[in-house]
Amino acid sequence: MNSNQPEYDFSKFWEYLSRRFHLGSEPPPGKVRPIRPGNRKHRRWWPWAAIAIIVFLLVVFLGRGVYLYTEWLWFGEVGYQGVFWKTLLTKVGLGLGGGAIFFAIIYGNVLLARKMSPRFKLDRKTEIIERVPIPDRLLRVLIPVGLLLPTLIAIAAAGSAWLDLLKFLDGAPFHIKDPVFGHDVGFYVFKLPLLRELQSFVWWTLILAFLATAAMHFFDFAINWEKDRLNFAPHVKGHLSVLLGLIMFTLGFGYLLKGYTLMFSSRGVVFGASYTDVHAQLPVFKFLFAVAIISGILFLINIHFRGWKLPIAAISLIIVTAIFAGILYPFIVQQYEVAPNELSKESPYIKDNIDFTRQAFGLNSIQDKPFAADNTLTAADIQANTPTINNIRLWEPDTLGQTYNQIQAIRLYYNFPDVDVDRYTINGKETQVMLSARELDVSSLPAEAKTWQNQHLVYTHGFGLAMSQVAQVTAEGLPQLLIKNLPPESSTPELNVTNPAIYYGEQANNYVIVDSSTKEFDYPKGEQNVYTSYSGSGGINIDSLWHRLAFSWRFASLKMLVTDTVNSQSRIMIHRQIGDRIRNIAPFLTYDHDPYLVLVGGRLYWIQDAYTTSDSYPYSQPAPGGYNYIRNSVKVVVDAYNGSVTFYVVDNSDPVIRTYENIYPGLFTPGDKMPAELRAHLRYPEDIFKAQAQMYATYHMTDPKVFYNKEDQWSIPQLNGSDMSPYYAIMSLPGESQEQFMLLQPFVPNTKDNMISWMAAKSDPGVYGQRLVFNFPKDKLVYGPQQIMARFNQDPTISQQVTLWNQSGSQVIYGNLLVIPIKESIMYVEPLYLRASNGQIPELKRVLVAYGDQVVMEDDLAAALARIFGQPVTGVAARPPGAAAPAAPAASQSLKALASSALDEYNKAIQAEQQGDWATYGSELKALQNTLNQMQSAGGG
Repeated sequence: MNSNQPEYDFSKFWEYLSRRFHLGSEPPPGKVRPIRPGNRKHRRWWPWAAIAIIVFLLVVFLGRGVYLYTEWLWFGEVGYQGVFWKTLLTKVGLGLGGGAIFFAIIYGNVLLARKMSPRFKLDRKTEIIERVPIPDRLLRVLIPVGLLLPTLIAIAAAGSAWLDLLKFLDGAPFHIKDPVFGHDVGFYVFKLPLLRELQSFVWWTLILAFLATAAMHFFDFAINWEKDRLNFAPHVKGHLSVLLGLIMFTLGFGYLLKGYTLMFSSRGVVFGASYTDVHAQLPVFKFLFAVAIISGILFLINIHFRGWKLPIAAISLIIVTAIFAGILYPFIVQQYEVAPNELSKESPYIKDNIDFTRQAFGLNSIQDKPFAADNTLTAADIQANTPTINNIRLWEPDTLGQTYNQIQAIRLYYNFPDVDVDRYTINGKETQVMLSARELDVSSLPAEAKTWQNQHLVYTHGFGLAMSQVAQVTAEGLPQLLIKNLPPESSTPELNVTNPAIYYGEQANNYVIVDSSTKEFDYPKGEQNVYTSYSGSGGINIDSLWHRLAFSWRFASLKMLVTDTVNSQSRIMIHRQIGDRIRNIAPFLTYDHDPYLVLVGGRLYWIQDAYTTSDSYPYSQPAPGGYNYIRNSVKVVVDAYNGSVTFYVVDNSDPVIRTYENIYPGLFTPGDKMPAELRAHLRYPEDIFKAQAQMYATYHMTDPKVFYNKEDQWSIPQLNGSDMSPYYAIMSLPGESQEQFMLLQPFVPNTKDNMISWMAAKSDPGVYGQRLVFNFPKDKLVYGPQQIMARFNQDPTISQQVTLWNQSGSQVIYGNLLVIPIKESIMYVEPLYLRASNGQIPELKRVLVAYGDQVVMEDDLAAALARIFGQPVTGVAARPPGAAAPAAPAASQSLKALASSALDEYNKAIQAEQQGDWATYGSELKALQNTLNQMQSAGGG
């Protein structure tokens, strides 16, 4: 240290602190040397500090940089690098821009306050006290350090608005105007969210700038507490007045935006602006907007006047208005003007809510049709509808998944994670099937086999699938498989699998390296294994050392870098789980919970339904998921072998998807370019159907008076404490002759169990998306699903048999109850499975059928229908005979069904006799006589 350099006594700094904060009078020992412009030795530490900062940034951000680099490579693999750059640059640009503005406003105001601070302060004893002894250049360093964390938060907050900014710039119009302000719905969906975020960002930036500026003025003695009041230096008043004026302008802009948010108010009887919102709350917001703007002007004018009376009066007016007018006045209007005349006052707004909700959820295109719900079916009617009967689903997905995993997993490391429902043309007939991919689960490998090489180079893919028809069963109660075993064996040429390898699936969540010098395990074959090499186009080339280094860093795997099995042809596959793969490309879409596997041309594909949603559609009632607008505008197809991802737009009328097409021009593919083979497997998805069904249960009422009184409120039937799920079926609708693949959902009156209607959504090409609701006569009782379940449980024969099975140590599993419309009648079918207490394979043991007043339980659907209609129905698939027994002739099968009916009628007659019900006793004896006569005729006697 230079001894000729003058020193500052540390006591001066302590004297400042003691006067500013009333500390002790004794300063601590020690002296410090001031920093002089002429002294340049202090700059020697800057290079070392810069090096330390660079090293720190490398350590902190290198991992992030490597991740972004590998993601860029991956986006190049799937062909969407434009999406990567558009998203990244928007996030970074908006974040850094917002952070820079935040920092500049606060830092600039603090430095300005420092620059305007007084050089000296004359205290009461006329002693001249030097200003805070911190050099300006050091302060210019300390302030940015103090602003580092708030600026990082501002960067994150600004960057998170990237999608709102893009939608703001490229939003497409809806051509629908709101009834209050007359704005296009696109203003609320695409513009308003960013405006609210911008107002909030500016508000908090100015608030923090005001607090930081006031603190600097306070530290510099420009603000003092003397004579029981705050004293401001003249320049302080001007500086703070400008900031407060800007804060008031921002507050006024916020009140202006709050008026628009009344379109999402929940104050009234329905969602959206109510009578009170429009006639009380909105005028208050307009008044507060005007007062806030006037207050801001008064703050600016007040620079030239003494005191703070005018702006304080304006702020007081805002507070009083916000409390009393903003809360009390709307409360009075609601309680004393609206509540006594609620229906008449709210009717226009109820009508708006009905109209906009129906628009937002696509309910206007649903067709209403009557349904007689009679019980006039005959055996001839059943025979005429055998395509429907033979496609009634007797297998429940979870139960079938357990069965697949027991009889088709083959090895411990294979797994069937999910069972899907689809339809295929088999032998010229559209047939409903259930299928599941046989995926590889490396976590199930033995512990000694869980080496890095096995998990990432050898066991790389699943193999094949299992498929079975929904209504057919073996003699042992197992599904009749259409595709089975390894390698896949198909029962018909239409289902041949030429490329069964599954590199991309529902649970493929680890990275793998293909085309290495190590052969990949393909499938087991007896005591040997079959190995293969990948020949597809998936994966990222890791021929360069830089690529290998980057992926080694990303996955924290030194083995990838040093192994000699990776060569110039090797490629790494990441994001192999299809949900993760798709969402990584388009995170702004909402996805259905159930992607499904499709076999087309011998290859395997995944189809994932994607939705455009919004929570900002005016007047529309939000669904349980929080959104109040939804469209199924996109079908995503993923190649299970190559991993290619294609986003097909199937609804060009959706303004939200048009907006995303404007934002990402190269991302979406027109739906008419989808191959016809894939289009034939499109399904109307469950999630949007559930949302539409839930909304339609209320919003089928379009008259405001009926809606207000909830005179015709429906609900989804309850089964075992939860909503009955929709289900797929192949059937012909009333008035139509052609069977189609569709999704069904029954309805019951609210708080009642009888059925009132059912909804269907078609899935086949040419009619895809058509939805119909069939309404039952209001004066006719039709049993609902819960009532049918109760009838099954109360039937003596069924309950007795179930009790015997449970007592024998087996577990009885009830499948999904299905409501099957046939012509103008309703039939109910429920499968019943049996699983041994020490076994894992559920077997289809019985089929329960209810029609009209009849409830039966038989070995299969054919026997149940024969018992209900009194004769066998030709063409209905029956359970094959036991493997050890020869096939019984048709007459024997008929006699078996008739004998079962005779026994049931005899039991009912005995029960009626014991209860003294002689009318039922007589009718059952008559039915028994008819059955015995039929048995005699069938036996040739």
